[in-house]
Amino acid sequence: MSCWATIQDYGLRSIGMGERLLPRNDFTLCQQFTLIGSGMVWNIYFGVLALLAGFLLATALAVGKSSRHRLLRKPAEWFIFLFRGSPLFIQFFFAYFLFLSLKSVSSFFDAFTSAWLGALVVLFFNTAAYSGEIFYGALLSIPRGDLEAADAYGFSGWNKFRRITWPTMLRLAWPAYTNEAIFLFHATTLVFFSGFPALQQRGDALYYASYFADKTFNPFIPYPILAMYFILLTLCVVGLFGVINKRLNRHLPAERRARMRIRPNLLR
Repeated sequence: MSCWATIQDYGLRSIGMGERLLPRNDFTLCQQFTLIGSGMVWNIYFGVLALLAGFLLATALAVGKSSRHRLLRKPAEWFIFLFRGSPLFIQFFFAYFLFLSLKSVSSFFDAFTSAWLGALVVLFFNTAAYSGEIFYGALLSIPRGDLEAADAYGFSGWNKFRRITWPTMLRLAWPAYTNEAIFLFHATTLVFFSGFPALQQRGDALYYASYFADKTFNPFIPYPILAMYFILLTLCVVGLFGVINKRLNRHLPAERRARMRIRPNLLR
């Protein structure tokens, strides 16, 4: 079988398209690159959707935590503390059994017991908590002079937040938020160990890498391939977020613009 035929058969297997049966013997590099790359579709799916939804919730959490009203501040503080204070893998574990219990109460929760939605919800809450703390720190770091200037120009309420506070918060938080986005994509590999069943058992990138490692008794080929895919994904994230960072800092002199620095989280 040629490499092009392999790509046609297995390129979209992770989403249920193409050959149903996995190769059983005579594994080729093309098969491993194709199937692991196919599984990356799910990792990108989890990362992109959790990041987009988490960004909105993180902004609300940061505003809530900085609020003077206790009814807004305390829920935000406890949400951030809960999801930052517990390991992500334990959150997957408890969420899965919670959704299983709720499934017996209502059929509405059936989809939440599958990885495509249940694991996505956990990643969404987790990244929202970490990002919310980053945004909260940025809110506290907004120069007082900027806020006083906004007041002097007559900005107040929502108009002040939309045009002054929120853009300044993003500008200050963006380098740290970029690192959170990178870690989120790396954390999607934990879905494989979470207990959430994959849709039709198609699997993500780590599923296929583990399959080849088990079948060939040689982890030194599939896992480096998996790492290479994530390195390429990280470079894409850094490039995209770098463009956004330049946009956020376009009004500043070159020497004052915040520089992007990648600082991987070794512990979560």
